Amino acid sequence: MDTLTRIRAFIDVVDAEGFSAASRKTGRSKALLSKYVRELEDELGTLLLNRTTRQFSMTEAGHTYYRTAADILKEIDNLADLVRENNADLRGKLKISAPRTFVDADIGQSLIDFGKEHPELSLEIVAEDRFVDLVEEGFDVAIRITRLEDSALIARKLCDFHLKICAAPAFLERAGPVTHPGDLSRLPCIIDTNGKSYNNWRFVDGKGAGFSVPVSGHIEVNSPMASLRAAASGLGIAQVPAFIARTHLESGALVSVLEDFLPSDRGIYAIYPHRRYLPAKVRTFVDFLSAWFRRNAGVEG
Repeated sequence: MDTLTRIRAFIDVVDAEGFSAASRKTGRSKALLSKYVRELEDELGTLLLNRTTRQFSMTEAGHTYYRTAADILKEIDNLADLVRENNADLRGKLKISAPRTFVDADIGQSLIDFGKEHPELSLEIVAEDRFVDLVEEGFDVAIRITRLEDSALIARKLCDFHLKICAAPAFLERAGPVTHPGDLSRLPCIIDTNGKSYNNWRFVDGKGAGFSVPVSGHIEVNSPMASLRAAASGLGIAQVPAFIARTHLESGALVSVLEDFLPSDRGIYAIYPHRRYLPAKVRTFVDFLSAWFRRNAGVEG
């Protein structure tokens, strides 16, 4: 039996957190998996797994071996994907991280449309607002709304991203004109706590220089959608993504203010780890999303 098969068995057992679970997942018997792992340990001359009837854990050597072996197997699988790409042969699972706001909004349809076009792929879409560690958590690709910073990851811009500062017309009638960001310091604002500096809103002046304004209010929520609803109900001024606010702005339920002071240095990006052999499924997904946003220009607001 070749070493690669033994390594794959070891990875399967660790990922499944046990021989029985790995057996159910892979369709190989528990005894066969145990045999492969034991042979790998004999080949290496060290114990990789601690086994008892009740507990399962990796040794220190096992942790070290797993990290490198998992990367090697992924590169081998990616190379196979690259070869199969010539035959348009996509298969397996694509694990995607995306902000909940993106998934729930109209632009989330891009993910659904990809699934419709590629039914041979199994999609696992994890919607959460934190920045996941793609490598450590096993994600193939992530959608991120951000200002691009230096990173070991590869980023492809899908579209521009704009924020809107908005409030209900009735609220603005009571509050008076909002013509400068400094006006926000005297008004109740609806705080979306997802942002890094959620109570300091960023703006730019007429020369493009950035500055921030501290804001406060009696409503804080970690949801742009909830912030939007609170603003539409007349409870204050909200800062929300343009692609969420678009319908409310078009209907007149909300009014946008401070347009001339809003920064334009953010975008929506597809992010994936730097790999020598980029899997065909990741390349196909990123190409699809890039084309989808070109066809639907303006949907991001």
